[in-house]
Amino acid sequence: MPQLHVLFSEEYLEGVKKTPYMTLEDLKEFTLQYGDVYFHPNIYHCAKLAAGAALQLVDSVMTGKVRNGMALVRPPGHHSMRSAASGFCVFNNVAIAAQYAKQKYGVKRVLIVDWDVHHGQGRALLLSWHRYEHQKFWPNLRESDFDCVGKEKGAGFNVNVPWNEVKMQNSDYLSVFCHLLLPVAYEFCPDLVLVCAGFDSAIGDPEGEMCATPDIFAHLTHLLMNLAGGKLCALLEGGYNLTCLAQSVCQTVHTLLGDPAPRPADLHGPCKSALESLHCARAAHRQYWACLKHAGRTSTSFFFEFTTSHCTFRTLCVIIQLKIKKGSKTMQQSQRSHTLPSLVLRYQQCQLLRELVWPEPPKRLAPALRTAVVLPGGVACPDGCNQFSSSEELDPVTVNKLTYGAVVGFGSLKLTLLTVVNFLLFTLLLLLLFFASIRENLLKDVDESDALSILSSLIALVEKMEKNEVKSG
Repeated sequence: MPQLHVLFSEEYLEGVKKTPYMTLEDLKEFTLQYGDVYFHPNIYHCAKLAAGAALQLVDSVMTGKVRNGMALVRPPGHHSMRSAASGFCVFNNVAIAAQYAKQKYGVKRVLIVDWDVHHGQGRALLLSWHRYEHQKFWPNLRESDFDCVGKEKGAGFNVNVPWNEVKMQNSDYLSVFCHLLLPVAYEFCPDLVLVCAGFDSAIGDPEGEMCATPDIFAHLTHLLMNLAGGKLCALLEGGYNLTCLAQSVCQTVHTLLGDPAPRPADLHGPCKSALESLHCARAAHRQYWACLKHAGRTSTSFFFEFTTSHCTFRTLCVIIQLKIKKGSKTMQQSQRSHTLPSLVLRYQQCQLLRELVWPEPPKRLAPALRTAVVLPGGVACPDGCNQFSSSEELDPVTVNKLTYGAVVGFGSLKLTLLTVVNFLLFTLLLLLLFFASIRENLLKDVDESDALSILSSLIALVEKMEKNEVKSG
């Protein structure tokens, strides 16, 4: 597997290759060199099978054999580094898959989305959310914070959304996904999407301590399937609650197979901590992505201040209601207790809306119109118009251009009824001149009296329309 030699150091590879022949004592000593990983005589073989499964999935997707897929592999891979195993990971399966897709299929842009609760230590393009708690949660890396955006040519391609509190729910996941990860992903426009599908971020997992239900992963998968023409490869990562792990995997696979995602449970506004992480991550990447340039503090603070104000006034309403004494004026006082806070809240919302920095819509500039008219002899040509000396200069192409210019001008100006009549008369005049120029070839059977008869009928119709006697004809 040549990708292993590209992504991992020779010293590390040689050490892992020797594990099948090591004694138990040698394996223990070798394991102590790394953190949170256990080496077994079969670990090298299993790790190669896991990486090979990832490559086989990439082959199937890129050749069109399948549209998408999921590889259920063990050991996982997103904690593995170039010269070290870590977090139960030996080889970084998703990094190997990305390198393989670039080398074999010429893929230019690979998007990696990591929704595992732990931050991966890989050094590839990454959109990741993870439990962080201000660097108190494993792997305790400074590089896991929101302001670590990548270096040099990779600046802006490492998007971290650190969770600084536990108990994050479906709304928090969807908020970050829709307001940060997806806009960046669509602007990046990937050719292939790889997902580090770790489900220790689901409810009930002892490691993650989050509250997202398994059905939310169906929605996240569905949103990602719209990228890269549907070319999506999901690789199993963490997950330590077997019941929740199985349910989350099933939800993901169902969506990949085309089944509709279930209705998400318990959707409400994101919590304060999630909004802070979202705001910080967007601010850190604003200079790198056009979709985030207008996503300033104001828009995020609007949701934050609205949430806190709403909760404050709801509490105030409850307190006022509790203090109201029973009696004939209870209903009036209760209405006042609801009216005053709601008016103040509405006023604050209006103030926040005025302060929002809305993105400026793109300016659409209409092309300059050139109007050409054919005027009788002795009539002055208006400024800005091209005048043809005689009807002989008109050809079908010119007439088409003139008609198109007249129609565009008609649609762009608010014409009075008189202007409409003039427009119709000029159009008829152009048509008559055109017919006259090609009479010998196309209109041999039509004499001048017939043309004048038709013209008089049309003029009569226009006069009836002007008098509102008829609407059309």
